[in-house]
Amino acid sequence: MRALRIWVIALVILAALFVAVDRVAVYIAESQAEDRVEVPGARIGSTDISVKGFPFLTQLAGSELDEVDVKITGIETRAGGRTLRISTMNAELRDVRLTDGFSGAVAARATGTAVISYEDLTKAASDGVKVEYGGKNKVKVTGTVAVPFLGRPVSRSVLSTVTLLDGRTVRVHADKVPGEGIPGLEKLIREKTDFEREVGGLPNGLKLERIQPTEDGLEISVTGTEVRLAG
Repeated sequence: MRALRIWVIALVILAALFVAVDRVAVYIAESQAEDRVEVPGARIGSTDISVKGFPFLTQLAGSELDEVDVKITGIETRAGGRTLRISTMNAELRDVRLTDGFSGAVAARATGTAVISYEDLTKAASDGVKVEYGGKNKVKVTGTVAVPFLGRPVSRSVLSTVTLLDGRTVRVHADKVPGEGIPGLEKLIREKTDFEREVGGLPNGLKLERIQPTEDGLEISVTGTEVRLAG
């Protein structure tokens, strides 16, 4: 009985050591991966990676991770001649294959959400335009235009619908523009308030599925297959 107790204690200690080593290995891997994440054609701010599943070491030995959660803050790319910044993107990755000597990774499947703040959307819009939440799945767009035949600038706010075109482009289109019966005024206002901007800077393999204005910004659902994370 004494020998049995010793073996049990030894096994418990070994199991605890294995768990500790496994968790340390996860921490080191997450830290290294955060420094390696790249998005082609874009600059990124900070990255947070969380590797799920246990044990990690056996997954690492097989060069495939069951689940990895990724959060990227600040993705900047060129779009329509302006910098369009994705404020945050959260993605859940499944069946992640480690490639190129662990310097790269490809996820078989991915789902997530990208958010574009109204501040960043305003910066991507035309000069003199401000975009904010308008309530009820709308955005409020305010623009000032010069009207030559009036001899003064005119500022107008409109409620606009936001849609996705071709799975890559955000379209902001006013539901109604007050023209006040002045010929050409509606066209001038729409040239300011209506615009389209491509959402670039997403990792290869991700695509946009649905967009919805919220109080915090434009919330975009993303899905993908064979999504490249790094390398």
